[in-house]
Amino acid sequence: MPKMKTHSGAKKRFKKTKSGKIKHRSKNRSHILTKKTSKRKRRLRKDGYISKADQARVKRMLVK
Repeated sequence: MPKMKTHSGAKKRFKKTKSGKIKHRSKNRSHILTKKTSKRKRRLRKDGYISKADQARVKRMLVK
C-alpha cells in the first residue's frame, strides 16, 4: 500500500503544536477591514484552535 499524502490545503492552513493541538489562523482578516471595528480586528490577530470534534479529521490530513 502506498504512503498517505499530506493534504496540500491543510498544510498551508494548520499547524500542529508541541502538545498535539492544532492551530489555525482566524478568518475574516484579509480584506474589507474598514467596516470592522478595531476591537474585532485586534481579536482576529490571535490564532485559534481546532475543536475537539474536528481534530481527528485534520490530523489525518496532516499525516506525513
